[in-house]
Amino acid sequence: MDNLSTPSDSSSTPPSASSSLPSRFSRSAFSHIALLLVLGIWLFGLEGGWLGGLEMGGLGLTDRDEGSNAEAAREMLETGDWISPTLNYEPRFAKPAFTYWLISGSYRLFGINEFAARFPSAISGLLVLLVQYAFVYRWLGAPLALLSSIMLLLNMEFLAINRMVITDPELVVFTTLAGYSFWHALNRSTKNSRWWFICFYVAMGFGMLVKGPVGIIIPLVGVIPYLTLTRQWKLFWQRGFPLFGISLVIVVAAPWYIAMFQIHAEDYWAAAQANTTGRFMSPMEGHGGTFFFYVPILLLGFFPWSAFLPSVLYQSLKKWKAYWNEQEFGARESHLEFFLSVWVVGLFVFFTLSATRLPHYIYPLFPASAILVALWWKRFQGMVLSPNWRVSRLLLLGIGYVLGLAIILAPSVFQHFMSKIIKEFPAAVNVDFEWLPVMMGLAIILGTMGIRYYLDSETRRSWAVGIAAGMMLVFGVLLVKGAVPVYHMYFIEPPQQLAAIAGFNLEKDGRLLQVGRKRPSLSFYAQRKVHFLGPHDEKEWETHLAASGKKMIILQTPLRLEIPEAVAAWTVVLERGGFSLLSSEPLL
Repeated sequence: MDNLSTPSDSSSTPPSASSSLPSRFSRSAFSHIALLLVLGIWLFGLEGGWLGGLEMGGLGLTDRDEGSNAEAAREMLETGDWISPTLNYEPRFAKPAFTYWLISGSYRLFGINEFAARFPSAISGLLVLLVQYAFVYRWLGAPLALLSSIMLLLNMEFLAINRMVITDPELVVFTTLAGYSFWHALNRSTKNSRWWFICFYVAMGFGMLVKGPVGIIIPLVGVIPYLTLTRQWKLFWQRGFPLFGISLVIVVAAPWYIAMFQIHAEDYWAAAQANTTGRFMSPMEGHGGTFFFYVPILLLGFFPWSAFLPSVLYQSLKKWKAYWNEQEFGARESHLEFFLSVWVVGLFVFFTLSATRLPHYIYPLFPASAILVALWWKRFQGMVLSPNWRVSRLLLLGIGYVLGLAIILAPSVFQHFMSKIIKEFPAAVNVDFEWLPVMMGLAIILGTMGIRYYLDSETRRSWAVGIAAGMMLVFGVLLVKGAVPVYHMYFIEPPQQLAAIAGFNLEKDGRLLQVGRKRPSLSFYAQRKVHFLGPHDEKEWETHLAASGKKMIILQTPLRLEIPEAVAAWTVVLERGGFSLLSSEPLL
């Protein structure tokens, strides 16, 4: 690759793409994209289970987020109100409406079911892969484009998140597109950069429609430090027309927000504050965690590629003074590597400082991290082993062996906490893991050993990538085909079956009650409002019992001893997995 240096005038054009880089996809690029799409479609379960696929609809909706999001979209379709989301027929202000629009459209295509609810997430995962490949192909060539896309696809967090009914898959499509468009615009000729800056702003606007202000914050966490450290603010103001760009963001996002303020006024404003600054300043719904919460999440969720990420970030960011002092700092790769490193570290710090912490919050830094590790891997092929390599090697072995052993020992830990688990999941007492944890743990341990063996080899070092990818592929298949059905059968399905039966048998004026821990997914399966209450909520019991019409209750069977005696004597319609369905009137 051509060496490109920083101009002495900070207003000058930064290193731009060499004419030798591809402007259109080659035949090999199309074969790479086909491979990624086929692999992604199969792993996300989009092919509907044909040819032994990994069915996306084979797992019931988990509580809280999946059940809540799927039900909010179903209610939107049922009521025809496309502005104000509701959950259990009450206003839901936690997230904007964009994801619900997508899921509702999916319901129209496939019917109301788990596959349709998860379909937009899987499509978003494929779109992120395509954006990743196209960007890296344009700047670094086809081999690195394929490698970074494989690394992005084959890790536990990416595979899990894009099979779930949450807003993060759609969010990351737009935040990744925004970040890559910014880089593309800043490093192309003035004539072509205008349209890429427009893409940058429009993507942030849609990101805000998906998940609020964080859709703008995520790209800016990388852009602002990069422009500051490389002293390119003057160039950005010349090319990036930020005032016009802000208006583009407003044009895309503001109409829905304005409509919500007009309809709900102060109620929406209070909820918006609670879900933005409030979520950042204090933990919500018990999602706190320690200051180091995201360290194991990143190391495990991005495994095995995470073992090499700290070394890449250290090597890249230690040169920041060269950028600040406007010295020569090397080739196009160095420019891009620095931008991506600043972005990854900025996102990690931002989410660490947030008081509300969840594992999927750091998913937006995965695309940039995959490019950084792919760059490191390319250089490592011809490197003499250095101290940085030894640190990465120790991390790889430590994470791999500990994770593998933890999975093998999981049944023993499960049995140790059984008395607490069955309080929420009574059917868990019947779980039989058989040899599945051993197979999954051995897949990780043997894969880690194989990666280490080939990384230490000077002649066959490149084979380590294939071993790592194969390990994650085998692990993913075992997880989805083996562990997920067990989780569905004993932890998810029983109360959802009862909810579906109750919804079918209740008339319009009937009431469905759920006693115990709140399970929003039951509204989705009953396709009606569910009243959640505790066994000792006397006033609520009085209100519901005094209402007209048939009433049905879903509860864990042991809780029948705690609810009012008159209710406990109702007809037991059905029992499933430690849950009971009671009815105030016989069904026949």
